[in-house]
Amino acid sequence: MPNSPVEGSERAPALSHLRVTLDSGRRRPATGGLPVARLRWAISLFFALDGFVFAGWVVRIPAVKERIDASPGMLGLSLLGVSVGSVTAMLPAGRLCRRYGNHPVTVVTAALLSLSAALPPFAHDAVQLGLALVLFGAAYGGLNVAFNAAAVDLAEAIGRPILPSFHAAFSAGGLAGAGLGGLLAPHLGPRPHLLLLTVIGLLVTACAGRVLLRAPVPRRPGSLSRDHPEGVRTRGTDSAAGLRPLIAIYGLITLCTAYGEGALADWGALHLSDDLRTGPGVAAAGYAVFALTMTVSRASGTRLLERLGDTTVLVAGGLLAAVGMLTGALAPQTWLVFLGYALTGTGLANVFPVAVGNAGASGGSQGVAVASALGYTGILLGPPSIGFLSEAFGLPTAMTTIAVLAALAALLGRLAHRAHDSPRNPPPPTDRTPRHHLMRGQHP
Repeated sequence: MPNSPVEGSERAPALSHLRVTLDSGRRRPATGGLPVARLRWAISLFFALDGFVFAGWVVRIPAVKERIDASPGMLGLSLLGVSVGSVTAMLPAGRLCRRYGNHPVTVVTAALLSLSAALPPFAHDAVQLGLALVLFGAAYGGLNVAFNAAAVDLAEAIGRPILPSFHAAFSAGGLAGAGLGGLLAPHLGPRPHLLLLTVIGLLVTACAGRVLLRAPVPRRPGSLSRDHPEGVRTRGTDSAAGLRPLIAIYGLITLCTAYGEGALADWGALHLSDDLRTGPGVAAAGYAVFALTMTVSRASGTRLLERLGDTTVLVAGGLLAAVGMLTGALAPQTWLVFLGYALTGTGLANVFPVAVGNAGASGGSQGVAVASALGYTGILLGPPSIGFLSEAFGLPTAMTTIAVLAALAALLGRLAHRAHDSPRNPPPPTDRTPRHHLMRGQHP
């Protein structure tokens, strides 16, 4: 897909239907198309389903641990199965998207995620649990690649930076899944609860999947697929080799921000309870503040990107998160820690989706796969790194590494902007370029 606006693209957001071609080597004539709003809602439902199912599983981990009578160490090894499955599946999922299209892979992996969510409570020991979680993680990782690639295609087709709204749906789904799990946990065992998640997931997949499977990958009129072997013409380079450094930069940005999300999720409440001596309710509320501000910020991310541009959001978001995390980690009063967590959530909220979206805009589904895999590596590295550092220096000092990596993400965002403006790249958009077409680091 070309990365410069095409003539007449100012009318793109007002189009009621998309002209589309298949995301494969074979071309299809333009169809009557599908309303943009329906396609956007369908993809959003898959994002929300992903967060909903994953959070529903997480809140039942204590009950599953008790069922299999696993030690903390064995449980930790079992839970590693989610990470192993996810990272292992992401790059192959990118290749499957190139071959079969993002929409079919999204539907299939969503169904697999829903089915595999029911497996953990049927495990009889830690080994069986670990194997079940490898399957669950593989479906989770594959779905993340596929629906992010589908979202990038839609954003490019309508010429608006809508990736944050999809990630807001993921966050909202996670809050809903955790809330439902909290309500059901006292009354329902893990087996019927996770089976219920499977049923809900399959129903959502069937409903939203019908929309995706009817809709070939959307494109701007006259464009070629980024994943089309004969049509690769992306901003930043004219060769696949030249794309790798740029995609790697965006991947490192996702790693830096995912490190913070994972570490704060696991250690944020503990910092409040152990270092500031708050009660468990206040400690849990601290992470809730972080999650809520992240969700709200992502919901308003599209408008923010249209007004400020990608580079400003990446750089300012990283710096705001760095300041927020320094406050949250080192402040001596609870309300200041809450403020720090809120600033961190606000700052990090749109950095990850912008980086993944730009990686996809530069390298198609494989770019999304690389950035997602690096991002998930950050989630893997965050919690254990904080644990080791806290033993040596204390938890508050260890949590400042979140701020350091957030600042590094801001620096990388600036570096990506310079890479786009290098002499090898096309010039930035002119003043006549519509504001909603200012993508991938371009400023009005």
